[in-house]
Amino acid sequence: MSDSAGIATLFDSASHEPLTTEPWDEGRATAAIAAIVDDAERAFDAHGLWPIHERDVHGDEGRALSGLYLGAAGVIWALHELGSQRDFAEVADGLDRRFLDEPDFEPEKGEPAPGLWMGRSGILAVAERLSPDPVRRDLLLDVLEQNVGNPTVEVMWGAPGSLLVASEMLDRTGDPRWADLWNRLAEDVWSGFVEDERLGYRIWTQLLYGTVAQYISPAHGFAGNVAALAGRPQMLGAERMAELEREAVRTSTATAVIDGDLANWQPLAGESLDGSPGRVRAIRTQWCHGAPGQVATLAGIAPHDATYTRLLVAGGELTWKAGPLRKGPGLCHGSAGNGLAFLALHRRTGDQLWLDRARRFAMHCIEQVEAGRERYGHGWHSLWTGDPGAALYLRSCIDPEARIGIDLGCW
Repeated sequence: MSDSAGIATLFDSASHEPLTTEPWDEGRATAAIAAIVDDAERAFDAHGLWPIHERDVHGDEGRALSGLYLGAAGVIWALHELGSQRDFAEVADGLDRRFLDEPDFEPEKGEPAPGLWMGRSGILAVAERLSPDPVRRDLLLDVLEQNVGNPTVEVMWGAPGSLLVASEMLDRTGDPRWADLWNRLAEDVWSGFVEDERLGYRIWTQLLYGTVAQYISPAHGFAGNVAALAGRPQMLGAERMAELEREAVRTSTATAVIDGDLANWQPLAGESLDGSPGRVRAIRTQWCHGAPGQVATLAGIAPHDATYTRLLVAGGELTWKAGPLRKGPGLCHGSAGNGLAFLALHRRTGDQLWLDRARRFAMHCIEQVEAGRERYGHGWHSLWTGDPGAALYLRSCIDPEARIGIDLGCW
């Protein structure tokens, strides 16, 4: 833990914007959700699906993607969760073949990725949710098994994401094959949670995008992996669960950057703000990297640890002080994702303050969605970066019991 950082280094003020002054309005939030669903339904094209938004383009302008993160599977899942009456089951069923013909991202080793957000398992899981099929379930099982031993070891691509799908399928079907797969995946993930003698705490090491790294974040490393393992405490076992919570608190505490009653986290273990030790990069305050994601993902860990609660609250205070993100309303690196930290703290502490703050961010998200639609002439149709994810966040602000799977790294 570092407490030498000045507040100016705890977040990048240029990445944030002033919070709206609009008070919470449940009616407006409900109307905004309906407008997002309606806009996505009207924008759908059977061949083109939902083209990549201008703000998500990385050399793929106009191309429609299939997967959970930026593609059609994610939009379809969100619309289903939000109560859309349009039947997308047939479309969802065809996305796996479309992905095999044209993967969302360049496959490594010439093989399509099996991962949750970026690969086949997320696509197949969405299709299975809309229209259960035993043949597809067998295929999904085979695809998930491909992630046992994957050196990526994070939620987006690797075995931790497969843990989440296996857990969901076990709940839905009760089939013992999913329990067996969960156990094998969990053993694989657990084996990588080891002490780094240089750092002085336990951390996973990822081989990601050709680089060896130790990510702290929910999407790419430590926080997401902990949440995936903790999702099945009875299957993990009481002894391992206690060890997971103890070591997770130790690592989370050791990697926090503190200034008074504020806390943030760097993307990578061993990074510092003063240049030593480790590499240095701009600190972020997003769900994907930084305090919002750490708090949202780990708020269920060690719930009776008062010292850890204070650290998580410090992360929430930093998120509130930084304000909404200029990048937009989305979950991964937008204002809705930051607001998930407040919802998580409300659940952990019972303090109404955090729900009130979450709802203030919700009103800001509505304004960002509407401003984006006016600027570009269309909505932002992706689960993790655009309007559907923001709509899911709005729903949780209306009813805090209506959990977004994503708020704990789930899908």
